[in-house]
Amino acid sequence: MQKETKDEKPQRPDPIISILGGDLGRWQLFVCLWIFLSKPPTGWVQISMTFLQADVKVTCKSGGDSNASDICEAGCDGYDYDRSIFEQNIVMEWDLVCDRRWLAQLQQSLVMVGIMLGNMVMGMLADKWGRRPMFVISCLMQLICGCLVSASPWLWFFLLMRFLDGYATGGTMSTGFTIIMEIVGKSKRELMAILYQIPFNLGHATLPLFAYFLRHWRWYHLSFSSFSVFYIIFFWTVPESPRWLLTTGRLDKATEVLEKAAKVNKQPTERVRPDLEEAHKVLSSSTTQKGTLVDLFKHPYLCQKTLAMAFNWLVVCLVYYGVSQFLTALTGNIFLNVFVAAIMGVPGTCICVPATKYMGRRLTLFISNLVSGISLTLLAFGPHFGGTVRVLLATIGLFGASVTFPNVYLYAGELFPTVVRPTGVGLCSFVGRVGSIVAPWIEGLKLYDIGLPPAVFGIFALLAAASVWLMPETKGYPLPETIEDGNTFGKKPNE
Repeated sequence: MQKETKDEKPQRPDPIISILGGDLGRWQLFVCLWIFLSKPPTGWVQISMTFLQADVKVTCKSGGDSNASDICEAGCDGYDYDRSIFEQNIVMEWDLVCDRRWLAQLQQSLVMVGIMLGNMVMGMLADKWGRRPMFVISCLMQLICGCLVSASPWLWFFLLMRFLDGYATGGTMSTGFTIIMEIVGKSKRELMAILYQIPFNLGHATLPLFAYFLRHWRWYHLSFSSFSVFYIIFFWTVPESPRWLLTTGRLDKATEVLEKAAKVNKQPTERVRPDLEEAHKVLSSSTTQKGTLVDLFKHPYLCQKTLAMAFNWLVVCLVYYGVSQFLTALTGNIFLNVFVAAIMGVPGTCICVPATKYMGRRLTLFISNLVSGISLTLLAFGPHFGGTVRVLLATIGLFGASVTFPNVYLYAGELFPTVVRPTGVGLCSFVGRVGSIVAPWIEGLKLYDIGLPPAVFGIFALLAAASVWLMPETKGYPLPETIEDGNTFGKKPNE
């Protein structure tokens, strides 16, 4: 496949963007910024475990062998906890130590399972019933379940509500991102897809502020969960995707939305209805061959690229969420450690924009994985390093992952052929969630050796860096359209 974009087949003008008068007008920018406001809770919900289940010093309340080197072997009748940092967290609340420690790791895995299911189920419901109602319902569900987490009287109820809170978060992520991608023109989608990650980084970075001023886990969790009450106004301010309305034949509503949008963008409205009717006729008459999940694995080279991309998604989720939690086990001020590491995600995400533009997707992905891999491997095999150096190495590892995250979204969207692009990206997202589900269990290996978690994270990041070369560069190339395109795109001529 030649690089010159002039060889691309001419395409029909996008009817939605034509009516709106540009790829990113005032109306599109307004809607995008509103939806960006829904993103900080995704950081709060997914990273809140850093303080919910932070390790605390524990001693026997009564009984037990005072000479035992391990509290779990002392035979305690009860436990006392050091409350100098936290007044109460879930470890203290339900004695999640020794043979009950796994329950703390389980709660974080349940959040990630909920996000995985919320992404899929709410995404499918949004295809059937519309993006806007599923987005608003997810925001409302996030508010209710998050507040119920804070009021949980029993551990089983806490675990259930954390799962549902994750489910609602997954719903806001998938539906909100879809609306943005469907109203922004082609030339601005890359930029908006990457900038969409910044509110997540800001959500992560503000968690230490909540935890510092609210040392009881219930008030801490309620403080950021109750913020979602603000999102009730999305019912009136976030419109339905006009692209979804057009493709489902709801032309009256599509006309209403686009006429308002065109006025905001200072575009004429006389041709909105006729243009939509014409576009709908074209959509109704056209027949597009659809691909399936099986097609991604039937062809050797396409299968190779699919596996490599899915592996990179798994690793970035494993590293980002695992290292975020591991930071709490390092020496120093837990609040400052988490804040510094989290705020580095903002420049990491911003750097991704020029890096992918000038260096390309593949080289950027290779370098960011390499940075994470080297820093975390040094952290694992350098026990003689001081506390500050260890925190710095963990922060650099997290910084590398923050560059990787927006890049894999962009890279995957360009790598898969059009007929299976949603399926391919959905598969990668699913595999990525597997990484985030496993992350707390890997992080839990610190009980056996403090160097084990960063060793696993670092080795996986280095393997991901190597796997990048199994995929072709996509920057500047026409997007593959068919399965055949997908299997040949990136091959050398002699292959």
